[in-house]
Amino acid sequence: MKLDFRKSLAAAAVMAGLALAAAPAFAARTAEEPTGPAKGVRPVSGEFTFEGPRGQFDRGQLQRGYKVYKEVCSACHSMSLVHFRDLGAPGGPFYDPKYKNPNDNPVVKALAADVQVADIDTTTGDPIKRKGTPADAFPSPFPNAIAAAASNGGATPPDQSTLAKAREGGARYIYSLLMGYREPPAGLKVGPGQHYNPWFPGDVGSYWTGKGPVPKGGFIAMAPPLADNRVTYDDHTKATVAQEAADVAAFLEWASDPHAEQRKQTGWAVMLYLAILAALTYASYRAIWKNVSH
Repeated sequence: MKLDFRKSLAAAAVMAGLALAAAPAFAARTAEEPTGPAKGVRPVSGEFTFEGPRGQFDRGQLQRGYKVYKEVCSACHSMSLVHFRDLGAPGGPFYDPKYKNPNDNPVVKALAADVQVADIDTTTGDPIKRKGTPADAFPSPFPNAIAAAASNGGATPPDQSTLAKAREGGARYIYSLLMGYREPPAGLKVGPGQHYNPWFPGDVGSYWTGKGPVPKGGFIAMAPPLADNRVTYDDHTKATVAQEAADVAAFLEWASDPHAEQRKQTGWAVMLYLAILAALTYASYRAIWKNVSH
């Protein structure tokens, strides 16, 4: 059977193009509007700079997002898989190419030293608190899950290290959730300590006595965490609720995969290598079998 390498290469190119187009298309599908009483609400943000196969994080946005996390979210949520040195690594919010080792980055050192980390006195064995170092992970606001639940009405706040990866839609979902708080529609009974949010996954059917279809969404124990001017940005960006939500959503997306940009760059290099290899293979095929009938 005669092999047509040109057709094979064309098919491979089409498949690669479809794969690259799938990423932004998937992100767009997360922007569906709620149905029922919440119909018409569309808090999903516009395109994030890091979306798509060639997207990159906005360093200014990541720095603002870290501030929102530090001053708002870290009061309840841990981020145990992220270390301070990650902030200064390539692709991080405070990356500086002058410091090949992120542990030497003065900004990272200052941010780490600003927190108290639980440790053990090497002489007495007693528990102590010390200044953080770039090698330390972000400290948890509670000593254990039981204490966290007791301080939050029985609901343990999830660790935010991989929150964006654990939720379909990633940063868009987080942004939509933070912007989605609203008064429950008439006929929906909300229990004490609960808040209605059409973007929070759940089933409110057993609490619905109103007319029409059951509202989309669920009940969340976390009260609306953001407010205008809740933080003061160092770059003088106006701190609206929408800005804070977008910034912290981007930061949590980065935290869930700090090496995303490097992986994308590696992916493009691999694709280029494979394209060159395919071209060389096809050229060799033509040269070897040029005068051979088959």
